[in-house]
Order: sequence, then C-alpha cells, then structure tokens
Amino acid sequence: MAAAKVPLLVTEGNLSRYLQEIRKFPMLEQDQEYMLAKRWQEKEDTEAAHQLVTSHLRLVAKIAMGYRGYGLPLSELISEGNVGMMQAVKRFDPDRGFRLATYAMWWIRAAIQEYILHSWSLVKMGTTAAQKKLFFNLRKLKGQMQAIEEGDLKPEQVTHIATQLNVPEQDVVSMNRRLSSPDHSLNAPLRQDGDGEWQDWLVDDNDNQETLLADREELDQRRVLLESAMESLNERERHILTERRLKENPTTLEDLSQVYGISRERVRQIEVRAFEKLQRAIKNAAIQERLANE
Repeated sequence: MAAAKVPLLVTEGNLSRYLQEIRKFPMLEQDQEYMLAKRWQEKEDTEAAHQLVTSHLRLVAKIAMGYRGYGLPLSELISEGNVGMMQAVKRFDPDRGFRLATYAMWWIRAAIQEYILHSWSLVKMGTTAAQKKLFFNLRKLKGQMQAIEEGDLKPEQVTHIATQLNVPEQDVVSMNRRLSSPDHSLNAPLRQDGDGEWQDWLVDDNDNQETLLADREELDQRRVLLESAMESLNERERHILTERRLKENPTTLEDLSQVYGISRERVRQIEVRAFEKLQRAIKNAAIQERLANE
C-alpha cells in the first residue's frame, strides 16, 4: 500500500490545511472503484490501492471527528483511521456487490476504537463486547440527558443507560466513575518520602502486542474463510445455518419450520447438511491457501 503518499496530519494546528488537501482527491464512481479494486486484487497495483484509499480520506476524517470526546488528539485518531482504511482496501472484494465505503466504515471504526481503548489511562477498562459498547456509548447517552459535567449519575439516569445498553447498572456506575476520574502519573511516588512509584506495582497480565496482532490476523483469516465458505450454500441453507449456529440466541426448529412450511425434522436435516458442506468448504479453502503460500 502506498502509505507514504497519504497526506499527513501532524498537529491539530494544520487540521484545516489537511482537510483542504484531502478534498482534492476525487470521489470515485462505482465502475471506477470496481476497476481499481480489481487491479489491486489481481495485480497488487499500488497506484490503484492509493486511489482507493485517498478517495475515502474524507470518510475517515468524518468518522474520526465523532470520537473527539475521548481526550485524544484528532490527528492521531485520523492516522489510526487511515490505517483501518488501508486494511479495508487490502481485504475488499469488489465482486460482493457493495461499495468500498460500506465495507471500510467497519475497519475505520475498529482501528480508531482499538487505539482509544489502548490509549486511555485506565489500568483495566474491560474488553468484553458489552464493556466496549458501554465505553463508547456512555458519553453520548449522558449528553442526551445533559449530564456530561455531573459526577455520579442519578439513579434514574443509571437505570435508563443500563436499559438502553442492556448492561448491569453497576457497570454503568463503575464506568462513569472511571471516565470521570482525573489522570494520574504512573511515575508519582507511592509515599511522600519518594520511595517507589505507582508503576512499580503494576503488572501487565495481558498478551504482548505481537501476540495480540497474531490473534487478530488469525481471527480475520477465519472470518474470511467463513464468509467464503458460506457462499457454497444456497439461500435457504445459509439462512437456516445462520439462525441455528451463528446467532447468540438460536432460532428454534419450530419457528424455522413455520417460515419455510416444512417439518422441524426437515429443518434439522437441512441444518446438519449445511454445516457439513460448510466444514468441507472451509477445509478446502484452508488447504488451497496453505498451498498458495508454500
């Protein structure tokens, strides 16, 4: 990817200049986007990738500005969003029928959110999907209730937010206090005599960055394999398998039998057959990928 050609936003002071620069890159028509994506996909044409990335820099900036309330420099948020944009271009499949912007929004937001989570000065913020959802939506909901500048939330406000985000009320209280507390230097002394610092007592039990990156790449690879394998199923098989195996709360055989006007046993047979086909398709795709890399 031609990362060096992407305009740099070094400081907040040159934001206006940066926005003016990225507006110079033309927006792409759908057929132009498709041809450039195919050139990158089939020939790894870096100039084509560069045009795809730069034509969407305005989208990155727009999304990044939505995260300005977390106390981090906008220049850094935009830079991380640009990295996400490059990853989106790298993985984009134009033959799926949707526009690059639709696909890239997920990658841009994911890159920015991961950066925010790793940059916040919270020793342990929590990494579950529910906690991340709470982290990124709490400020917005507080704004809607005009409670941004308050300390502890009122009981009715806690109940409202917990209901809206489907999280325990205690999690709302805890997260709000974490986000409202001031930052403290890890180099601050533990006692007034200056003997020892706070950072001496902090032990990072998380995986290192190399492990996290490897895990993320493996997850991305599995997701791509699954999406590709799902295409081997017909529409009914894909729907039934998704409803039965890929949802947090699976749809019952009875409900699906009513949707398709068939017996529950027939739905179960289609589910089993679809799962077997999916397993074979994933296995074959993995073998082909391994052979291609050898």
